Amino acid sequence: MKKMMQMVAAIVLCLGLALPAAAAEPIKIGALYNLTGGMSSIDAPSLRGAQLQAKLINDAGGLLGGRMIEIVGVDTKTDQKDSAIGAKKVLSEGIVAGIGYSDPAFVLPAAPLFQKKGIPFVTSGATLPTLPMMIGDCMFMTPFGDDDQSFAIADYSTNALKLKKIAVWTDNSMDFTKTMSRFYKQRIKENGGEIVLEDFFMMGDKDFSAQIARLKAANADAVFIASIPNEAGLTVKQIREAGLDLPILSGDGFDTELVSTVPGKTLANNVYFSTHTYREDTRPEVLAFVKAYTETYNTPPENAFAALGFDAVGLIANAIKQAGSAEPADIKKALAATDGYPAVTGKITYSRPSGVPVKGVAIISVQGGDYKVENIWYPKAQ
Repeated sequence: MKKMMQMVAAIVLCLGLALPAAAAEPIKIGALYNLTGGMSSIDAPSLRGAQLQAKLINDAGGLLGGRMIEIVGVDTKTDQKDSAIGAKKVLSEGIVAGIGYSDPAFVLPAAPLFQKKGIPFVTSGATLPTLPMMIGDCMFMTPFGDDDQSFAIADYSTNALKLKKIAVWTDNSMDFTKTMSRFYKQRIKENGGEIVLEDFFMMGDKDFSAQIARLKAANADAVFIASIPNEAGLTVKQIREAGLDLPILSGDGFDTELVSTVPGKTLANNVYFSTHTYREDTRPEVLAFVKAYTETYNTPPENAFAALGFDAVGLIANAIKQAGSAEPADIKKALAATDGYPAVTGKITYSRPSGVPVKGVAIISVQGGDYKVENIWYPKAQ
């Protein structure tokens, strides 16, 4: 048998052939998303964006001389307990980094488990600016912080729309929404405006008639609604059906087609929200992403969260390239040194001491169900 193997090897060498090499080990990235439940309309597109980025990188030859990216996805069902369970699951599967989520309420049960293992976690959509400080040096954010997006829509409220008296509705079940309202109220007051009403609801609420009655009595110029997507469309619909045509303001929780499809085009008017720079942007990165997403999924990107998922994987891939390594410690170090990464949602630089990028914020209007970029707001240098 030994002599036969030697003969086979000699023939292979003589013919100039090579024995097939073992396939390079994939680079596994864990992806935690709420694909069902109240966050699904923004988390599902985010996962698709992440998977698209991995596909494009793999189609181009992969990383580190041919290693393919493998996205290990888990649906955590808009449930905080499932977030921790999902984190444990992907951490047991040999991942080198993690991505996911569009709200800090789900990052907080999961990311500390990554921190404990020394594995970087890049949230694609959670915008609580203190997340990296709360979790540790393995925590990075793809989006801007809630302070920036809240200040952006507050400045637009007072400076562009000339609003003075504003009511604030807050989903009191989410960290993201409570933080948004806090920063929004702070900036409105700094700009000389007045908060004439503060009202609350909970995720999953269907009837806003009580809040609408109080809104009518408040004689407000506008209402700011800090909500996730499920309640975004419902609140617009019910406010307009009640005969109120005052401006409705919000943050990136309103960056969903539900704002137009739930109330319908005739009612989806006079809505303004701050979100990630993406819609109607003509940068090459944006145009290439839209084309690839549309060709892959037979639909245009549903919202900016699709682009954020794409960017989260792009950040990790860029860090792997810069480090020349797929070891978690090397990825973490390279992520922290990211400077001017050309993401779809704007250039990303971690120049702040935390893992929060400095980025532009888009102001979007909705009139007759159509979305339009009104302004791009930039944070002051810090």
